[in-house]
Formats: sequence, structure tokens, C-alpha cells
Amino acid sequence: MLASNDTRWIKLCWLLIGAGALARFFYAQSFLLVPDETNYWQWARHLDWGYHDQAPLIAWAIHLTTWLFGQTEAAVRLPSIIALTIASVYIVSLAKRWLSARLAWQATLLGQSILLFNIGALLATPDGIQAAAWAGASYHAARAFEDNQWRHWLLGGVWFGLGMLSKFTMVLFLPCILAYALFTNIHRQRMAGVRPYLGCAFGVAMFVPVIVWNAAHHWNSVRHVAYIGGANQGFVLHPNLLIEYLGSQAALLTPLVFLIVCAGWFKAIRGRYSKEEWVSRYLFFTSFPVIAGFGILSLHSRVYGNWPGVGYVTAVLLATTFFSSSNNSATEEYASSIGSTREIWKWTVGSSYLLTALLLGHVLFGFLPVPAHLDRAADEIQGWDLLGQRVGQIRAEMPNQNSLFLFGLHYQIASELAFYVPGQPYTVSINRWTRPNVYDYWWQDKDLLGYDAVGVHFDDHSRERLLEVFERVDAPEAFNIFRSNLWDSAAAKKTPFKTLYIYRCYGFKGGLRWVPPANSVDVRATAP
Repeated sequence: MLASNDTRWIKLCWLLIGAGALARFFYAQSFLLVPDETNYWQWARHLDWGYHDQAPLIAWAIHLTTWLFGQTEAAVRLPSIIALTIASVYIVSLAKRWLSARLAWQATLLGQSILLFNIGALLATPDGIQAAAWAGASYHAARAFEDNQWRHWLLGGVWFGLGMLSKFTMVLFLPCILAYALFTNIHRQRMAGVRPYLGCAFGVAMFVPVIVWNAAHHWNSVRHVAYIGGANQGFVLHPNLLIEYLGSQAALLTPLVFLIVCAGWFKAIRGRYSKEEWVSRYLFFTSFPVIAGFGILSLHSRVYGNWPGVGYVTAVLLATTFFSSSNNSATEEYASSIGSTREIWKWTVGSSYLLTALLLGHVLFGFLPVPAHLDRAADEIQGWDLLGQRVGQIRAEMPNQNSLFLFGLHYQIASELAFYVPGQPYTVSINRWTRPNVYDYWWQDKDLLGYDAVGVHFDDHSRERLLEVFERVDAPEAFNIFRSNLWDSAAAKKTPFKTLYIYRCYGFKGGLRWVPPANSVDVRATAP
């Protein structure tokens, strides 16, 4: 039973986690969906056991929340908000059981501030759900290593299965756990029993429908993952991509958080503190291999900053054990060499909250003096609703209302049109000149032959391309989007931040599907 003082710390954890979830729910209603979010929302309107790009759980979750609460930004993002809350609860449970209640509070205080976690909790992507699965699997696997109870091995398997259904990189959890067992004497004997393997088998069984779907669709998800992992490239090392990768991790975590996480890994692998040795080693093996593995991959191909994000779920708790004021005794060496650990901790937490607040505030109010060409938030968010209204007006003016579709030449635009054109119509992505994606499963040429269309693209010189698939194409109409930034001058406010082009097209001839480059071998190419 927890002492009264411990109970106070845990209550503070629940209070902060609850307040954070509530704040994110209201924040999530305040800005437009980014293209990836509308893409996953489109998945939710076409429920399936698998999708071209990723596992299906994000689509199932969005389908449920939008069915319950309507087709709104907040409803689309609700699964991610809930997922980070679940992950936070599990991290508190892990810290409370094996470390201390006060350290659980410190980990919560830091975790709620981290930019990467807040992005995962605010945007409707698979990352947030995977984080919840990783945290749940980490907790129950730790309990299973400790007491070898069936229920924890099975619950660990359930969370592993849910993680696999959310994002394929969840498979990394298995080698992480195996490495922990092999390199830690205290729990190695657990792997001699049948329980860990049955728990794993339970999780794998949950993923079988996705395997069956892929087998029925030319293993297209596997092909896609192989392609973005660099399978189409010759073996060449790119040190500059490793530097870019490390920079993205420091930016998404915020620099001081990234530094104490790295220091936490270093301290854990040295294993100096016998009282917490197995816990530190466990947190190390459920975090470091993920980040290191993607670091190695980045030497070959570009790794996006969010890909290894799940590895930080337990890494942040590990860093807290060595750097928070709750555990000064374990950091005397650092205190003597780089100054007061307490001060380092305060600066880390404070800078993390400050930088996260600035960036999230900028999304809503545009108060940072960011050059227009570097303002990714504005580029991804602003103008989609106004574009949707204009496309809706043009659609209403087209002569053949009964045989008409809306399209984008990229799935991102097609998905934004689907959400923001009045009535939220089903839309089409013409992939012929881009890459294969989920729209290839929803539309075939025969469904649209002879139809007229209204489409949107990023440039004004796509008319010749479109004439390959339409009988006639009018000159495009420019649609200007103006950035809302407090630092822009009056002249800048009158200059378009970006321009999209709306095309009126007539008589679709066919040609939706992606055509592989001539005279090349592309791992994504399948038989028609």
C-alpha cells in the first residue's frame, strides 16, 4: 500500500495527465487536418483488414470516433488523444511499481511536455496508438519477467498485437525484449519456459488478418515498407542522412531532453546501481535498440523523425531515473562533472515546455518569425477549408452533374478535398505519375470512364499530363492561399503563401493507376 506522501504524487500524475488530455481535446478542434490525417480519415471510410501504406488500426479507431461524435477534426484526432493518455498511465504504473511515486510524477511532468509526444497525441496518425501499445506491452512484459504470471505474458501479447495492428515497426518490440532477457542474468531463465512464446503467439495471431490481406494483394504493404527503407537503392552510405536523423531527434524531443536521454542510455548500460539494475537495463533495451536501429538505417536512406518515436516512451522514464531531483544519489558523478543535476533537470523540463508551447501556439496564432518557405505548419494546415469551398462551387457549375468526380494528383490533396469540400464527397487520386497508394484499391478505370472531373494540383503545367487521361482539359484556375503570420508585412500579406491550381476536365479515358518508370526495376511494381 502506498504511503500518504506517495499517494499525493500519484494523484498529481493523474491530475496532470487528465488536464493534458482535456487541453489537447480542445486544442484539436482549433486547426485544420493535415494531409496525412485526412488520408487516414479516408481509410476509415473504406474499412479493410489492411492498407497499402500501413496497418489498419488507426482507420478502425477513426471510424469508431467519427461514427460516435461526427465528422469533425476533434473526432478524427480523438484516438490519438486517448492513446497518449493510456501510454502515460502505463508509464506511471511502471515507475510507481519499480522506482518511486515521486519519480513517476517527475516522469509525467517531463513526458507531458515533450514536443514529439504532443504531436503524436494531437495528430491522427498511427504513432500515438503505437505508443500506447508499446507502453502497455513494456509494462506487462516487465511484470511477466518479475513474477512469470500467465496474465501478464498474455496481456503483453495483446498489447504487442494491438501495436502491430497500428504500425509495422511494433515488430521491433520482440528483439528488444529478447535482447533484454539474453543480456540480463536475473531474468534469462524466463525464456526457457513456454509462457513468453505463447504470449507472443497470441499477439501474432491478432495480426494474421493483415498478413492474409497482404497475401491477397501482392504483398503491397511489404513492398511499400521495403521501398521507403531503401530497397530500390544501391548500397551507399550517406553520413549526411545520419546527421539529419540525429538533428530531427533532437528537434522533436527538444535538445536538452535528447541529451539526457542519451546520457540515461549510457548510465544504464554501465549498470552501476544494483538496486535498480534490472529496471534500468529493461528500460534501455526497450528504447535504445529502436533509435540505434533507425540510426543505422539512416546511413542508407532517409529516416523521418517520427519513425523511431516509440522508442522514447520508456527512454524518457530511464532519463528521469538518473536526472530528476528524485534520484540525486544516482547522479553524483554527473553533478560533479557538469554541474548540479537538479539544475540540469529544471532547465530540461522548462525548455521542453517552453519550446513545445511556442510551436503549438504558433500553429494557432502564427506569432513566430518563421520565413514562409520554412513554415511547415502553415503549409500543411492553412487554406484547405477555403480550397474545399471553391472546389465545391466549381463542381456545382460543371455541366454533367450525374457523372462527375473530384480528384487530386497526389493522395494528400485528394484526401483534403474529401474532408473539406461541402458534403465530404468521395474523391479520387490519379496516381499515374506519382506512386501507388490506397486509392488504387477503391477506384478502377471502369468506374469512371466518360466522367467529367474537377481536380487540384500544385502546379499550373499539368494540363498536358491530364490530356493523357481526359478528352479535354481547360486551362487551370489559380487558387491563392495567404499565410496568417503576425510578422508578415502588409506587402507580404498580399502575396500568396502558396498557390494551388484547379483543373476542369472532361471525358475520362482511363489511367488512374501508377505506371512504374520505364527500363527500371521497382520493388513496388506488381502485375496489373
